[in-house]
Formats: sequence, structure tokens, C-alpha cells
Amino acid sequence: MFVQAKELATRAHQGQVDKSGQPYIGHPARVAARTRDQGDGNQVEDTEVTLADVESAFGAEIAQAVDAMTRRPDEEPDRYYARVADNPIALRVKRADIADNLDPERTARLDPATKARLAAKYEHALAQLAGRSAK
Repeated sequence: MFVQAKELATRAHQGQVDKSGQPYIGHPARVAARTRDQGDGNQVEDTEVTLADVESAFGAEIAQAVDAMTRRPDEEPDRYYARVADNPIALRVKRADIADNLDPERTARLDPATKARLAAKYEHALAQLAGRSAK
């Protein structure tokens, strides 16, 4: 399943770049690597891939996790973090996502204002997810 997820993610993120101008596919690849030892690594985020596509390729459990990690328009952050925390796969992946986003090698490429804004955002996220464990 990992190879299938990698192929889907590579197609879905083709041409995208992250906040520091690097190819975006590196981020989901690093998140997958961080979660692979926990039995995950087949989640796709920030793409035009539909939940039906994910369910068809990977099953309902993974589609539910992807749905839990998908932000809704105008959704309050704390509501989003509560939904993420209610899904064990989503919680593990979100923690790996935040860890990758806070990686000093990545944040060193950001301008100071962006770096400070993201640090505050992820500090809040981690506080909301603290004490939650994958069920």
C-alpha cells in the first residue's frame, strides 16, 4: 500500500512547492517516513484527490483519517484539532506533520515573520493535541 500511496501523492503534488520554495512532495514523504514505523504511511494531504479516491485505493479507515485531517473552510483551529485527535491515525500523522513543519532545517529557509507565525501556530496545535493519545 505504501508504494501506491507514494505514487498517488507524487501525482497529486506535482508542481507544488512549500513555503520555502522546495518541492512540496518532500513534506508528505517525510511525514509518511515518520509514521511508517507506527504502521501508517499511506496518507495523502493537501491535494485534489477526493475522499472517494482515497477510500477506493486504501479503504474506509484511511479515508476516515484523511477526512479527519482535512480542514473545512472557515473552521476554527481548535475544532479541527479536536476532530484530528478523535482519529488515531489522523492524530499520529498530524503530530508527524507538525514535527516536520518545525524541523529546524526547514524553518531556517523561512523569512523571520513567517517563521514566527508558523511557530506560534504549531505551538498552539501541539498544546491542543497534548495529552491526547491515539485510541
